[in-house]
This record gives sequence, C-alpha cells and structure tokens, in this order.
Amino acid sequence: MSFAFIISAIVLSIVLIIILTSVLKLNAFLSMIIVSLVLALATIPVKDIVEVLNTGFGDTLKSIGLIIILGATIGVVLDKTGATLSMANFILSKIGNKNSHIAIGITGYITGLPIFCNSGFIVLSGLNRSLAIRTGKPILMMSTILAISLYSIHCLIPPHPGPTAAAGKLSVNFGYLILLGMAITIPALIVTYFWIRARAKKVNNSLISEKEEQSESIQDLPSAFLSFMPVVVPLLLIVIKSIMTLVYKSNADYMCKGLISFIGEPVIALLIGVIISLFLIKKFNKDIFNKFLDDAIEKAGPILIITAAGGAFGSVIKATGLGEQTGSVLQTTGLGIFLPFLIAAMIKTAQGSSTVAIITTVNIIAPMIPALGLDSEGGRLLATLAMGSGSIVVSHANDSYFWVVAKFSNLDVSDMLKCYTSSTLVLGATSMFIVYILSLFML
Repeated sequence: MSFAFIISAIVLSIVLIIILTSVLKLNAFLSMIIVSLVLALATIPVKDIVEVLNTGFGDTLKSIGLIIILGATIGVVLDKTGATLSMANFILSKIGNKNSHIAIGITGYITGLPIFCNSGFIVLSGLNRSLAIRTGKPILMMSTILAISLYSIHCLIPPHPGPTAAAGKLSVNFGYLILLGMAITIPALIVTYFWIRARAKKVNNSLISEKEEQSESIQDLPSAFLSFMPVVVPLLLIVIKSIMTLVYKSNADYMCKGLISFIGEPVIALLIGVIISLFLIKKFNKDIFNKFLDDAIEKAGPILIITAAGGAFGSVIKATGLGEQTGSVLQTTGLGIFLPFLIAAMIKTAQGSSTVAIITTVNIIAPMIPALGLDSEGGRLLATLAMGSGSIVVSHANDSYFWVVAKFSNLDVSDMLKCYTSSTLVLGATSMFIVYILSLFML
C-alpha cells in the first residue's frame, strides 16, 4: 500500500471526524469508532481489525482511567463543599479588592488543577460576578481572565484528559509534565493577561445587576488550608517522585525510595488527594460520599469513553505502518516540534473540543515521533506540550466552553469573539513559542 494512499486516508479520516462531530453533531465516541473502523477497512487486513481496535481501546483505559476518575472525584468534592470558594476568598484577602482580576486568575489556575474548565468556571462564576460588582472591574475582563486560567491548565497539565492521554500514549513522566507545564502556562498567562486588559478596554459590555451579588453568599465554608490540601498534596507527591528520579538516576537505594516511588505514582497520589478531600465534608457519611463519587463517575465516564475511542483510532493509524514510512518525508519539512502543534490547532479550531484535538493528534503523531527527532524523554515531553498548546487554538462558537463562559457571564457573542477567542489564540501561540525555545536546549 502506497505512502500517498495511507496519508490521504488518514487526512480524510480527520476530516470525517470533524464533519461528524461539529457539522452533523454526532456523538464523539461513535464518530471516533466509525472513523476508526472505516480507516481500518481501507488500510489493514480484515482479520486484524478487531484485535487492533480492542488493543488501542483497552491500553488507553489502562493507562489513564483511574487518573481521570480520581481527579474528577477531587473536583466534585471541592465543588460541593464550597472549597473552591474558600480558596478564592483566601487569595482575594491576600491580594486585595483592587487586584480582584489577578485574584480570580490565580483562583482559576489553582482550582483548575483537579477540576475540568467547564465545571470550574460554573463553580466560580458567582464569585466572579460578585467581585466585578464589588470592585467595578469590567465583567468581560474578569470572565475572560478566569476562563483563560482554567483553560490553560485543562489543555496542558494532568490529570486533565487531553494531556493525560497524550502523556500515557507517549510514555511521558507525569511529574515532569506538571512541572514543565506550569513553567509554560504561567508566563503564557501573564502575556495573555495584558492582551485581555487591552482588548477589554476596547469592547463595550453591559453592567451586571447588583441583585446578582446577593444570591451568591455561601455560608460555613471550609478553611482555606484544608481546601488547598486535596489539590496541593497530590501534585507535590508526583513532583517529588520525579525530582527524586532525576537526582537518583541509578538503581542505588536511597532513604524511603520505595515509599516515595509508590505514593508518587499519579494514581496513588490522587487517591491520597481523594482521602484528604473527605475531611472537607461536614457530617460525613457514606451516602454523601457515594453521591459525590457517583457525580464524579458521571462526569468522567464520557471523557474516558471518548479517550479510549481515540486510542482505538490511534491503534489503527499505527497498524497502517505510517510511522515507518514518514521518516524521509518529514525530515524535509523542517516542521519538527511545530507539527504536533499545527495538527492539534487545526483539529481544535475545526471541531471545538480540546480533548478530542489532543487525543486525535497524539494518535497521529505517535508513530512519527522518531522521524520528527523527538524520540527522547525530553522530545516526547515537548511534543505533548506542543499538542496541548495547539489544542488551545482557538476556542470559538463550536466549543462548549465558549458558551459556558458566555452564558454564565451574560456576555454577547461578539464581545466573546473579540476578547475571549482572541485570547485563546494569544495563549496557545505564546505557549508554543515557549515550547520552541525550550526545544532549543532540550533536543
């Protein structure tokens, strides 16, 4: 089978995914499975198709299933107990009302670590409106800063499904990904923050009613210290294990090596976070926790299924032999680290979902990693971050998050496009620029 035919088939498959999900509004899971089957029938022997699909589906669930469920559980508990609002109030008390736009950005960044961006924005939207009223800041600026802070984490840092799936597929160290992801998102957010301030001044948006503030008062919040712990402790455990691995590259024993390796595993670290989060539940009983866990599984289930379907799609692409045939072609393009970014950006912009964009891209890129010169620990790490950066570009009317931000902030679509959508372009491009700079030293 010719290289041109395989490339054409894969490109058409991507286009078909976009048409099915964004134009025909077909369920993303079913779309992925249909396209995977069609591509398999066109490119690999019929006798191998079922095994290839099952392998890709099962291996994906094995690598990230528990991580996503546990992360969602922490997020639900933080939401239901008011811990996210407690964290926001604490940050605001330290920064001051005049810097409320910075406070809401920091709050979004921290609470976004375990919470999906859609849920995080909904949880914090009431506080965001109250701060806008109290401090006189434009609601468009406040909402965009909050939305972008949550969005950057969602696209670049585990345990969110997109970066988690990419890291699992490329065997990337989760601790390194968290550390480097933060090192990229923070300066990228700072650059985007100034863009948002400049754009918001040029866009005329309506004032919000004082009545909205009165309905947002929530009593008896948990302490800020306890609220932060389910987020901070798992991240510290994962990062400490990665640092210890760097320091002790050999197999020589060191104090508590076994214990650190165990509790620093993402699954165990997040499980510890879940246990800590139980202390946030006042008058704890098993029925309340079971309800929280049911909510978490309900949120995580669709993401897991879509992610696993993406794994099946990637398994078919791998079976076509694309990776072995792309070496000489890709070496002449000179795209290198930019290819994962461009593919993810194209898919994201066309069909709206950052998670689907990353999952689709990693399954396309995985066989090409050696040919792209990224077949090293640092290369795979940067490729994952490049895909995450691409999945940020751009969020507009075909993205459900776009409508969450607009609806819960009472913003016009035109204002959203001028400020929020343009900010996602700035954020994604800046993140990719930082990834490129890092590649000059790491590759």
